[in-house]
Amino acid sequence: MSIELTPECLRLLKDQNGVITIGQAVSAGLAAKCVRDQVRAGRWQVMQRGVYAAFTGRPTREAELWAALLRAGPAEAVLSHQTAAELWGLLDGPSRVIHVTVPHDSNPERRGQIPGAVIHRSRSLQRARHPAAKPPRTRVEETVLDLVDCARSFEEAYGWICCAIGRRRTTAARIRVALLARPRIQGRLDVELALGYAKGGALSVLEFRYVRGVERAHGLPVAIRQARVRQAAGNRYLDNLYAEYRACIEIDGAAAHPEDEQWRDKSRDRWNAVHQGIDTIRIGVLDLINQKRQCRTAADVAKWLSSRGPRVGHPCSPDCPVRLSGVLPTTYGHKVHTINFGCD
Repeated sequence: MSIELTPECLRLLKDQNGVITIGQAVSAGLAAKCVRDQVRAGRWQVMQRGVYAAFTGRPTREAELWAALLRAGPAEAVLSHQTAAELWGLLDGPSRVIHVTVPHDSNPERRGQIPGAVIHRSRSLQRARHPAAKPPRTRVEETVLDLVDCARSFEEAYGWICCAIGRRRTTAARIRVALLARPRIQGRLDVELALGYAKGGALSVLEFRYVRGVERAHGLPVAIRQARVRQAAGNRYLDNLYAEYRACIEIDGAAAHPEDEQWRDKSRDRWNAVHQGIDTIRIGVLDLINQKRQCRTAADVAKWLSSRGPRVGHPCSPDCPVRLSGVLPTTYGHKVHTINFGCD
């Protein structure tokens, strides 16, 4: 037979997407035997050991997340890493496993394994925890830094930073404040460098490669990033606008675009040329894939810009093709910062 739940039990089930622990249920005035009876009757179901869903049918994603959290520790655990990124809209789709962070001195394993979950420990969880978000999770900035800290390459780390800023979940300044509060993080100087580039408007790995490997390494003018241009269909944003030269460099993130996207790109380029006097060239993945390709791209851009205004560009090394392009064959460029994560 069905049971009448106490007001506190109903509140917990509402706040936790229909999921409750046996301890919470007892504290809310429900006997443990009543919970087991509901499971045996098929009205409730087991989510994790000691964690129950007060409904039948396939659990929602939110119920699964709550079950892992409650299994790890109702008062202390938070979702983190890729799972927090999922909740903040930084990950398209659910994380492969559920990432949960607990205080450093906590020991959720004493209660047994948590199927489908990975447990992390933190000495500063109180600071990292968002004060109000449900289910409990790390703040956006802390989530980004967690992902950066375990990234396998600089490109992966930079991608998380760009995603958070590009999707307007946070800013480079806020991530930097969170970084200052962390005593230990992998490649701190490189993270600070990445934040500087992201703050300047290079909001993708390819744009970072262009700015670092093409523009700055070869003494090209500093473009206006994400420059807003008013068009008939509304505002459009140009990746790299060289206003003095009436020139734009667009970075194509995919090797090939669907035909409808190619048409829109060409239409925007034509509108800019006709109505704004801004000519556009597009640079793709292969143009930025390594230093040799970046130098060739820089030679083309330098020659193109120099044909439209003051001469620009210098070689970055003795065999750099910018030196051979007829553009200021003088001294070599400044040394480019070396990325420790393994970026080209």
